[in-house]
Amino acid sequence: MAVKSITEVSDVVYRSPPKYELVGSDTLRAYHTSPATWEDQVLYFLLPDRFSIDTGKAEKAKLKLEVYDGSQKDKATEENAEAWREAGGRFVGGTLLGVKEKLGYLKELGVSDLWIGPIFKQVRWLETYHGYGVQDFLEVDPRFGSKEHLRQLVEAAHQLKMYVILDIILNHSGNVFKYKLHDPAYTGSQYDVEGFYSAEGETSKPFQPNDALWPDGAVWPKELQTSECFTRKGRIRDWEKKPEYLDGDFFDLKDIALGNEGADNFEAPSALRTLCEVYKYWLAFLDIDGYRIDTVKHMGDGPTRYFASVIHEYAQKLGKDKFLLIGEITGGGAYATVESTGLDAALGIGNVQEKLWKVPSGDVNPEEYFNLFRNALYLNKGSHTWFRDKVVTMIDDHDQVWKGDSKGRFCSVPDNENLVASALMLNLCTLGIPCIYYGTEQGFNGHGGSDRYIREAMFGNKFGAFGSKGAHFFDLKTPVYLAVQEVAKLRRKETALRRGRQYLRDVSKNGEHFGPTRKWGEGRIKYLVAWSRLFADEEILCVINTDPGNAHAAWVNVDVKINPPNTQMSYLPPSAKEPLTVEFRSGLACVRVSLEGGKYAILKKGPPGTET
Repeated sequence: MAVKSITEVSDVVYRSPPKYELVGSDTLRAYHTSPATWEDQVLYFLLPDRFSIDTGKAEKAKLKLEVYDGSQKDKATEENAEAWREAGGRFVGGTLLGVKEKLGYLKELGVSDLWIGPIFKQVRWLETYHGYGVQDFLEVDPRFGSKEHLRQLVEAAHQLKMYVILDIILNHSGNVFKYKLHDPAYTGSQYDVEGFYSAEGETSKPFQPNDALWPDGAVWPKELQTSECFTRKGRIRDWEKKPEYLDGDFFDLKDIALGNEGADNFEAPSALRTLCEVYKYWLAFLDIDGYRIDTVKHMGDGPTRYFASVIHEYAQKLGKDKFLLIGEITGGGAYATVESTGLDAALGIGNVQEKLWKVPSGDVNPEEYFNLFRNALYLNKGSHTWFRDKVVTMIDDHDQVWKGDSKGRFCSVPDNENLVASALMLNLCTLGIPCIYYGTEQGFNGHGGSDRYIREAMFGNKFGAFGSKGAHFFDLKTPVYLAVQEVAKLRRKETALRRGRQYLRDVSKNGEHFGPTRKWGEGRIKYLVAWSRLFADEEILCVINTDPGNAHAAWVNVDVKINPPNTQMSYLPPSAKEPLTVEFRSGLACVRVSLEGGKYAILKKGPPGTET
């Protein structure tokens, strides 16, 4: 049932833990518990509007559900191309029940955690298909489905032993009110407001709480309808200037007044206390396992720490001792933000994503990525290095902040379609909590000057990948999908690939002169990059070939204590190559690895078939 106020959901928030009652049922069940360690997981991020439509809705809309085979491209004329581009800026029809229907596809891929983009009710008269323009924080947008559909999705995921993380927003609402001055920019002063928008985008005067705008106008819950809940300082112009990026509006999204940025002696204002109750409600109602918090940089440490403390404590009351809070933290100071606020991990760190992207394509020295991580908390504590459970790593994402106005998935770069499997292997087999952005496992290559081009619809409709219409991309037989499936399977079996220490390995062409793979000149690196994951007395050696068109071979250094000379190291499935013998070369234990263009290999001590 739709609700207007926080007080109307308090029975859900404060119901006696650790049980909750299913709506319309007398059945009680325990809350879903947290995983032992989040670095064991493989996340998958999707936008509900862009992932899948449920079968029933597809039939009503007479949508084709045939798999994409290249014949469905519809860009032969500029008119068709323009229609395709315009479709990408609007809701295209993905639903929560559609996501539920595709859980088997994700489970087969090797996904253990579903990160769902924002599902909250959007401003009705705007096309904020991405979900970040919230009008009602207590409701699901009807274009995605209902609260019950969302709960069914979470329960179905849990039955498949998958965790669910929900994308949430505290920093801003959608475009819910109108300034008296047209499109004001930040100056530090507050601007006068005409009033809240109605369901049709008309202004209701004056700017004050108005129950008559229920349910599709103003902002809800109604506790957010006071003027003190918004900073009212106009849009941000300088995204790096403080306090502008803290108090200004995110384009036309309205900045919520969360309180002073300082973390010490912080007092939460009404708006932040209200949003804490909102997200306690969703946690209890849905039984979810974590939150990804949008635009943490624009919130400030004080509000972030307060929210993290409230949610962590509430989750622990429900038996979720490791409820995950991931903060999207762009720009500098990300590690310091995680430490000072109590967030569990960070996401959106440009140097991590950029380097992860550029290593498999040969565009940076591998050291630039591997040096971002350390193996023990007491090492380089002040050097902004990351540890295995403190950062979420991904190649593609939905806004690519680090790329500015030149958006483009990994496969949009020439030759990268032949390197994407190795890129995903690097993502899954290095430190951090790995995350796959929907469509990367199908080789999506969207690119352009807007975010829409990297948000193609997996179910096609009018805005499918590769400029197509009317075909889906849930193909379980594409080479990239199968590669991810195999690597994810190995990751589940091998503790070292999830929790092991990490070392970039030296390589040599001739077995005499060893060193890390490095760029020479302005071109790409086209050679082997190797690293090891060590856990207790086990070493797993991972190697990728960054040259998409040519085979390369190199001597690769391994740990002499674990793999002394004459030890056999075998390729783990799906490779069927003969085992390698460890030799001494220039005083180092090493094996000679040969890889075809763009391929990868994973090796471990012992004869074939000895993976744990």
